[in-house]
Amino acid sequence: MRLKLVAVAVAALGPVVAMLAYNEFAMRSQRNEEVRTQAAQAARQASSEVERIVEGLHSLLTAVRSMPSVQNLDTEGCNGALKSVAASVPNIRTIFVVDLQGRPICGSRDAPPGATFADRDYFKDVLVRNDFVVGTYTKSRMSDSAVLPVAMPVLVDGKPTAVVVSGVLLDWLQNRISERGVAKGNAVTIADRNGTILARVPLPETFVGTVIPDDFQKLVHADEPGVLEVRSQDGTERVLGYRPIALQTSPLYISAGFSKAEAFAPINRSTMINALAIAGGAALAFLASIFIGDRFLVAPIARIAAVMQRWRDGDLSARTTMTPRDEIHAVGAALDGLLDELDARRVQNETAEEERTLLVRELAHRVKNGFALVQAIARQSFGRSDPQQYHSFVERLSSLASTYDLLLSKDANASTVEEVIYAALRAHIDGRPDRVRRAGPEVALSAELALPLSLIVHELATNATKYGSLGTEDGAVDVVWTLDDHRLHLTWKESGGPLVSAPDRKGFGSVLIERAFPGIAHARCRPDYRPEGLEFDLVFSVSEPDRKKEV
Repeated sequence: MRLKLVAVAVAALGPVVAMLAYNEFAMRSQRNEEVRTQAAQAARQASSEVERIVEGLHSLLTAVRSMPSVQNLDTEGCNGALKSVAASVPNIRTIFVVDLQGRPICGSRDAPPGATFADRDYFKDVLVRNDFVVGTYTKSRMSDSAVLPVAMPVLVDGKPTAVVVSGVLLDWLQNRISERGVAKGNAVTIADRNGTILARVPLPETFVGTVIPDDFQKLVHADEPGVLEVRSQDGTERVLGYRPIALQTSPLYISAGFSKAEAFAPINRSTMINALAIAGGAALAFLASIFIGDRFLVAPIARIAAVMQRWRDGDLSARTTMTPRDEIHAVGAALDGLLDELDARRVQNETAEEERTLLVRELAHRVKNGFALVQAIARQSFGRSDPQQYHSFVERLSSLASTYDLLLSKDANASTVEEVIYAALRAHIDGRPDRVRRAGPEVALSAELALPLSLIVHELATNATKYGSLGTEDGAVDVVWTLDDHRLHLTWKESGGPLVSAPDRKGFGSVLIERAFPGIAHARCRPDYRPEGLEFDLVFSVSEPDRKKEV
């Protein structure tokens, strides 16, 4: 019962849990889309800012190459002009004009002796493309600082005569990204076309100057921007929005990652609170189902079951003493009423049984008196004139009386085949019960079948005593019966007696045997007068057979 009550509590909580689970799924799906959108937008904003910085450098170099001193390659005038420009632009430290062999012509500061730009990739790209070029992560030979170099050719009549070279300080770029502010757990990364990280928030000291892992290199030169979920190098699960390199518009790779743990922290807290609330509610429901169920359901039912068991064990005074204040107590009160009625009927039955027993005993007394009267009449009628017939009649009457005694001693209830046969044979055994062997199932017979069977067995025993096996010292009789489909099959088989032959005429006993049973029994008998002894088969119907143990 307790398990059923708990199951009811679980079933009641099921819809609530299902609704919360659905809301949880919907909220997480919605939040995931929001985070992906925010990551893509953050990457786009960072890319726009970098593009503005690059565009500013492009404009700066365009203005520098247009200066007369630069056009004319006037070293003294060029030095002064470049120093003035470098002092007014905080994100660069040096500007140089170099010849087509990469040797400095003039600059915002003095170049080290023997310095050259000829081996730099960005310088080579300017000569090939004859256009503005953004280089890759570089350690400056002029300032010994990490810079992102930019270069632009100086054109005179459409032909390059020199190259203007500068670079964005990566410290300045890092500060610019940091100043934008990045939420806890999020990350912004800027890398060049080789995948070398130029600026990163957080942990710039760990990642700036390192190369993006091979698993993410495909994002640097992807065909279009995108969003995906990744585990970053610092081990954080993030939703990453990225902008690949496009030489015409965005020469740098930009990514913005949103920490999933931080992004879903409010939902996780809400989930935890809901889970605790559900667990608390479930615990309260289970406790209520146990304690309240014990008090109002389990205990009353157990009380009713205990009263029923006590009543079955013989305690007829057992009662629940419940009043019908609810359904279960109404059952208990109804049970008390039923037990009271059964008790009253039991008393009535006992009284009726006592009266019936008294009547049966009176009937037995009257039947015995009747047999005694019949015997007296027979003795007076032909006891002296025909003693042999008188003796045969008295024996039949005694057998019938014995069967009546058997039935009446059982208070008119059915007697078994074994009891009827034993009562009929008792006078012929002569203290040697082994002479008559009986075997068969215990089958109950009604009075209307027990009486004729008793008479038939008596007649067979009388004939066996006079003419058959029971008339000799070594003779014996086997009585075997079986029950098949409400039909009793009985076989009387004699052995060890004198030779047997069929009688010349049919006596009273034979007629009695053939006509003893009532018509409803559908009885059939067949005597077989074998030389070694009589074998008699009897078959009749038994209503409501009671098949028990072998005897």
